[in-house]
Amino acid sequence: MTRDQELWGMASMLLRQHGKLAPVKVAERIGEFAVSGEKDGVALWREVAHRLDALIAQRHRA
Repeated sequence: MTRDQELWGMASMLLRQHGKLAPVKVAERIGEFAVSGEKDGVALWREVAHRLDALIAQRHRA
């Protein structure tokens, strides 16, 4: 599995588990990593956020 596939999987799982609150959960994770100074964690979760946004937009178009 590629990193891209893993990130899409994370975004999809978050959407299934948290529904409309998924973006909030991602923002919380980004905030946690930012506060602790973990730039790699922030970058990872921003990538997840980007994919989550795309999944949500796709749902709205369907």
